Amino acid sequence: MLPKRKDDHIRISLKEDVQSRQPNGLDRFRLHPAPLPEISLEDVDLSHSVFGKRLNAPLLISSMTGGTKEAEAINRRLAETAQHCGIAMGLGSQRAMIEHPELTHTYQVRKFAPDILLFANIGAVQLNYGITTADCQKIVDSVEADALILHFNPLQEAIQPEGNTNFRTLLPKIEKLCSTLSVPVIAKEVGSGIDWIAAEKLINVGIQAIDIAGTGGTSWALVEMYREKDPSRKHIAAAFANWGLPATECLINLRKHHREFPIFASGGVRDGIDTVKYLALGADLVGMTIPFLQAAIHSSEACVQVTEEIIETIRIASFLTGSANIQDLQKSGIIENIS
Repeated sequence: MLPKRKDDHIRISLKEDVQSRQPNGLDRFRLHPAPLPEISLEDVDLSHSVFGKRLNAPLLISSMTGGTKEAEAINRRLAETAQHCGIAMGLGSQRAMIEHPELTHTYQVRKFAPDILLFANIGAVQLNYGITTADCQKIVDSVEADALILHFNPLQEAIQPEGNTNFRTLLPKIEKLCSTLSVPVIAKEVGSGIDWIAAEKLINVGIQAIDIAGTGGTSWALVEMYREKDPSRKHIAAAFANWGLPATECLINLRKHHREFPIFASGGVRDGIDTVKYLALGADLVGMTIPFLQAAIHSSEACVQVTEEIIETIRIASFLTGSANIQDLQKSGIIENIS
C-alpha cells in the first residue's frame, strides 16, 4: 500500500495542478538592479558550505520520493545531477524502507553521488508510531547521509485516509533524537510553513537547521484530494488548498529572531530568480522540487541541463545586483519590498 501511495504522489504531482493556492510572497519583492555592479561576471562565486560540506551553489534538490521502482530511477538521476552540479539533495521519506527493508536500495544513491551533501528523511509523527532513534540512525547509515530531515506534515496526515495524526508530546522525542543521532537533524515543513514560535521550540530541543517550506509550492492537501475517492473527503481536502503561511513571511520572521541559525527556504521556487530572492531574504540554502522532478522523469542529462540553467541564472542575477558571493546577496539593499 505504501509503495503505491508513493507512485500516486509522483503521478499526481506531475499531471495535476497541485500548487498551493496561497502564494509564497515572492511577488512582493524585487531585486534591486545595479547599473554599475562594480564587479565582473567572472568574479561571482556561488560556492557555499553547509554542515561542513562545500556546495558549488546554495541549491537543494528537495525531498521527493523513494520506495518504488520508478522512484529508484528518479533518485538515481537526481543524485547524478547533484554530483555533477555540486548541489545538495534530500531523499524522500524513508518510512517505506523501515516497513519494507527490501526497498532500501531505492534510496541508496551514494554510489552515484559520493561527494554530495545528502539528507535522509523521516516523518516526525512516526516517532509516535513505533519509529525509534535506533531506526533513525539506521536510515541515516543505510544511505550514508550527512544529516536527517525530520518532516512535519500534519495537514497531509489529517487529509489522507492512511494518515497518522497523533502529534502529541513529540518535542521530548525530538530532543532525544537530536542528542543521540550521529548527524545533525533538520526540521522541515512540507508546504504550510514554520513560524518563528514553533521554530524556537524546535531549536531549543536541538534541531540544527530549519527548512521553513511555506506556501507557494506543492499543496499536499490537493495531492491527497486527487487520491481521494470519497466526494465528501475531496471537498474537505479542497478547503485547505490555500492553508499555511507564505514562505517569505516565515523566512523573514525566523531570520529576524535568529540571525546566525541555518535556515533553508522552499515553497514555490521555480527558477534562479526565485532562488536569489530567497537568498537575499536570508536563506542559507534554497530547495525546489518540481523543476527537478519534471526533468528527472526523462533523464539525468535533462535534469543536469535544467540545474545548470538555474545556477547560471543565479550567477547572472547576483552579478546584476553587484553581489560577488552569497554573503553580498544577503546585505541590505539587494532586495526591496514593493507591496
